[in-house]
Amino acid sequence: MSKYKISFPHMADYYVPVRYLLSHLMEDAEIMVAPPITSKTIELGSKYSPDFLCTPFKYTLGTIIEALECGANVIVQAGGGCRYGYYSELQIEILKELGYDFTYLNLVSCGKTDIKKIYQMAKKLNPHFSVLKACYYGFITIKMVKYMDQIDHIIRENIGFEVKENSFIHLKQEMLEHFSQVKTYRELFSLYHQYKKKFLNLEIKKPKDYFKVGMIGELYTIMEPFANYQLEYELAKFGIAIKRYTNVQYLLFEKKHEIKKLLRQTSDYIKYKMGADASDNIARAKYFCTHHYDGIIHIKSSFCTPEIGAMPVISKVCSDYQVPVLFFSFDANTSEVGIRTRIEAFYDMLEMRREYEKSISRN
Repeated sequence: MSKYKISFPHMADYYVPVRYLLSHLMEDAEIMVAPPITSKTIELGSKYSPDFLCTPFKYTLGTIIEALECGANVIVQAGGGCRYGYYSELQIEILKELGYDFTYLNLVSCGKTDIKKIYQMAKKLNPHFSVLKACYYGFITIKMVKYMDQIDHIIRENIGFEVKENSFIHLKQEMLEHFSQVKTYRELFSLYHQYKKKFLNLEIKKPKDYFKVGMIGELYTIMEPFANYQLEYELAKFGIAIKRYTNVQYLLFEKKHEIKKLLRQTSDYIKYKMGADASDNIARAKYFCTHHYDGIIHIKSSFCTPEIGAMPVISKVCSDYQVPVLFFSFDANTSEVGIRTRIEAFYDMLEMRREYEKSISRN
């Protein structure tokens, strides 16, 4: 029986590449995917969290507790920017006070990665840990994330027009299962192109005048479907094509190089970085406004300070370009009925705006 049981918090389908990487680098350990996020997860996280911390903290804390209850004794996490960079220390203290005994490995702490610390921990968990092997499977994992994100772009733009219900979801599940079993990069590369072709060949009925909506917001809430109450799929039911830039590929490998350019593009609205995703979202809002998108949806968790600061600026951008914007703030008490009602109202507004524009052009 393995001495170590390694688990990690959920975020969308990214558990597939994370599990893939850990299973190849920690061969003597058991890699355990935490239970799926449910209402119980947020209840646990909320119960043991300070009231005014943001929802991602509560989701990840709840997920860690459920993983520990299932037998995990090593937790791997990547706390990124924002205040979340400091949250791992607080989570450790909370979990210790609850009596859990475990090893905690945070890959990103206070916005920085300590390679030496990670290497030392990896050697402790697996004395046969190989840097060369880590580089090889790390490369495959990075490519897997990139391919998943590219397929997701295709899905968001087309799922609202599928002829056979759930055809995109079922094909994605099949793809992820095959991705998780690849042995070489060549095999992954081949699978990606096979599935990309399959997704593009799925039968859809896409009208010429379909609505395009840009989605922006706080990274965890926008990427974790449970945290945003499956908002993308709810929008797809109205025949809306969705575009969003926030994904793991962008956050890890592109955002750092993009932010200066984005700040230049929005210099008439902001002069300095506002922390976390705020500046990025303002720039994306302007992009969507100037590239003929019909509307913008902004998503955040409750008590997300950077996004609260960004919202008035985003409202100003959308007002200047006369593009409708809908703000969602999610927490444990958010009503699913309320979400659907607001989406319906937003869709009606998009339709009325288009009819008004058509009447103006006719006159």
